[in-house]
Amino acid sequence: MAKTELHAADRHDLIRVHGARENNLKDVSIEIPKRRLTVFTGVSGSGKSSLVFDTIAAESQRLINETYSSFVQGFMPTLARPEVDVLDGLTTAIIVDQQRMGSDPRSTVGTATDANAMLRILFSRLAKPHVGPPGAYSFNTASVSASGGLRVDKGAGKTRTEKVTFSRTGGMCTRCEGRGAVSDIDLTQLYDDSKSLAEGAFTIPGWKSDSQWTVQVYAQSGFVDPDKPIAQYTKKELQAFLYGAPVKVKVNGVNLTYEGLIPKIQKSFLSKDKESMQPHIRAFVERAVTFTTCPECDGTRLSEAVRASKYKRKSIADVCAMEIRDLAEWVRGIKEPSVAPLIEALQQNLDSFVEIGLGYLSLDRPSGTLSGGEAQRVKMIRHLGSSLTDVTYVFDEPTIGLHPHDIRRMNDLLLRLRDKGNTVLVVEHKPQTIAIADHVVDLGPGAGSEGGTVCFEGTVDGLRAGSTVTGRHLDDRAAVKDTVRKADGALEIRGATEHNLRKVDVDVPLGVLCVVTGVAGSGKSSLIHGSVPASANVVSVDQTPIRGSRRSNPATYTGLLEPIRKAFAKANGVKPALFSANSEGACPTCNGAGVIYTDLAMMAGVSTPCEECEGRRFQASVLEYRFGGRDISEVLRMSVAQAEEFFASGEARIPAAHKILERLADVGLGYLTLGQPLTTLSGGERQRVKLATHMADKGGVYILDEPTTGLHLADVEQLLALLDRLVDSGKSVIVIEHHPAVMAHADWIIDLGPGAGHDGGKVIFEGTPADLVAQGATLTGEALADYVGGR
Repeated sequence: MAKTELHAADRHDLIRVHGARENNLKDVSIEIPKRRLTVFTGVSGSGKSSLVFDTIAAESQRLINETYSSFVQGFMPTLARPEVDVLDGLTTAIIVDQQRMGSDPRSTVGTATDANAMLRILFSRLAKPHVGPPGAYSFNTASVSASGGLRVDKGAGKTRTEKVTFSRTGGMCTRCEGRGAVSDIDLTQLYDDSKSLAEGAFTIPGWKSDSQWTVQVYAQSGFVDPDKPIAQYTKKELQAFLYGAPVKVKVNGVNLTYEGLIPKIQKSFLSKDKESMQPHIRAFVERAVTFTTCPECDGTRLSEAVRASKYKRKSIADVCAMEIRDLAEWVRGIKEPSVAPLIEALQQNLDSFVEIGLGYLSLDRPSGTLSGGEAQRVKMIRHLGSSLTDVTYVFDEPTIGLHPHDIRRMNDLLLRLRDKGNTVLVVEHKPQTIAIADHVVDLGPGAGSEGGTVCFEGTVDGLRAGSTVTGRHLDDRAAVKDTVRKADGALEIRGATEHNLRKVDVDVPLGVLCVVTGVAGSGKSSLIHGSVPASANVVSVDQTPIRGSRRSNPATYTGLLEPIRKAFAKANGVKPALFSANSEGACPTCNGAGVIYTDLAMMAGVSTPCEECEGRRFQASVLEYRFGGRDISEVLRMSVAQAEEFFASGEARIPAAHKILERLADVGLGYLTLGQPLTTLSGGERQRVKLATHMADKGGVYILDEPTTGLHLADVEQLLALLDRLVDSGKSVIVIEHHPAVMAHADWIIDLGPGAGHDGGKVIFEGTPADLVAQGATLTGEALADYVGGR
């Protein structure tokens, strides 16, 4: 039989990358097989995301965007071509990343997917009494009505006025405006009512009675007596003081606007992003503002008319509050031929939630409360039933937030996408997911400037037999401790009912390393973040991403630059502001950015190094000032390890800076450059920068939420050593974690479950890791026994 020649179209079975130089990549050239599952691994900061997201996926998206007209491209994000010589064999890339879903209070799991929209159509067709079209069942749509005259031009200078009326029925609760909660301001945090304004009654940060203009407006407004204690104000004075409408008043001969204290506080503090505030302002807002469930809609966000409109004895608020797996069963029971196609689509959507392990969520859950892992899996839902093939799916650590028991299910989903004829690219550290790869690319050997090269390319067995850092650590197994520390106290949690917790009573031991674990959705974060009392002197390092523009860097974020600027200023007899690229010392040509950015409308903008400062960001005159033989730009180009040595002794000794650098080195970031923009840091690096910053906080109890996120197997050892140092220094460390190595290293484990959602919310084990392994009665116990046994 004659050998069949391969068709020309079937020869394109590789994605070829040649000469990739994005971020820290050093002329990387690889070939990735199509229609296979390829895992990219390597230490945090080795260049995985730069290769997969910033090169392959970014170029695929850019090429797709270019197929649209220039008019449409004007509304799309502009993407620059990555720094790479050749990219060949690309297919359409669908990126499923770890980015948290928007924290907009109006966004829920239902609105972020198609489920809520389909339920609104369903209720508008079947519910009784009928309220209106689908928009009438939306808590984001307000009811409005208007009428008036519309002037119509009839030509030849003639006009006619026609009466026009407009009305729209919406489902928004008018009291909370669709948010489900109303804010209440604690007046005792705003002022001391036993004092008068002249005596400095205000306790708001920055409001001083003698010189602050805002305070003078109240004192000289004429609405209140500045010498009378606030507690003695009449009802009329108090109303004007707290809720007075904006009005012009004259203060010291200057026209200013007076308005009540409550609306003033709402505009000045509550309308701003809390994360961007200075720490003392953020602490004030957290003290002064309390959020309570809206008494009118009972947190459902919907108007009374919508809550009264029901189908099969349930309103849309009732079904959105159900766990999705229960809702899927309820929808399965609807046998209405008139909405059959809608029911089929809704059923498929809800079943995808259950299949992906999110059946414990409810559609009314605010999307901002989802963890990074949950958000990523919600984004996966729309792709599970897709008929598309020959697509490149790109995942960023899809196992984040997953218990070892849940990782198997995620692995099955990745393999299913591959078996449909898709190319699946996964950035991952977990051995369980690396093990299912058809092809592995290991980057390194180190992080930052020490990484950016391909150390290994091939099969999992080849990686295991190789000498790379990942290969050596792939089969690492930690043993449970022979002896554990004894607690010197306990945090008592009594009757915890947050989310799915069932009146949980538990004593969290202090003075030890305590790990809280359980399957995803079992109630771990609800127990610790929602139930630990604020009075417990707690420092919480959660998963919220650190914010920062390309002007922010590790030196500015950690506060390291402050003592360095002061030392430079003192040594040279000038102002500290000169040594900030965001202040007086900035290069006037590029305004301290180091680059000149040229906007090219719908095409990607171009960044070119500033010719004036050659990318150093400072004025030439500032660079003449030296400290320890270095100018400020040379200091910012140092790595953390180099700077730690530089500021440790001699004429360049700065103890305050050295302490911060020690903390950065302790969390494994010795390779980072002090002036490296935060936007170039990987997810794992950002979380460790955040951890290093919080290590300076004066707290007795540290709560860490999945600190192994983004950490390579080799880096976990360093994290465990850091946790030990924290405990040995007298701190209490509570870690919410799934990683078996962290569990094995714990002094005490609290396991929640047995399942997720209404199947969880109970403490099913308390004790040492050795006891948990010996009993093996829970899913966590089985996984830990399997891990330490090396099976």
